[in-house]
Amino acid sequence: MENPHWYESSLDRQLREASERGEFDNLPGVGKPLRGHGGEYDEDWWVKDYVARESEGGGMLPPSLALRREREDLERTVDRRHSEQDVRDYVAALNEQIRKARAGLMDGPPTLLRPVDVDDAVRGWRRRRAAGARDTAS
Repeated sequence: MENPHWYESSLDRQLREASERGEFDNLPGVGKPLRGHGGEYDEDWWVKDYVARESEGGGMLPPSLALRREREDLERTVDRRHSEQDVRDYVAALNEQIRKARAGLMDGPPTLLRPVDVDDAVRGWRRRRAAGARDTAS
């Protein structure tokens, strides 16, 4: 005889039926510990996780600070470009953003960033490309 005090909600029933059909078998992470589990409990774990996910690439920085980070990463970013024209276009767009920030047309703290010399950026790109080609040829 069934337990007369037992009640299965609609959600419980759906979960049980899905489990019986095997819909929870072979899910990614099965048998692995939960991330962050086992250490000291931090009640703000979800906020910290959210901020870490959202801030990758500077997504949570005010635009003027994100621009500063973009300027700091200029060489790395330019080195991923495949042509001189791509480098020139990227630097021109960056300079336009810098001008907007300097004019106070961008949210965030004021910035003293100077526009990038396009020709200097291209020369650096060429030099690093040539050095990389020499390193791979050796």
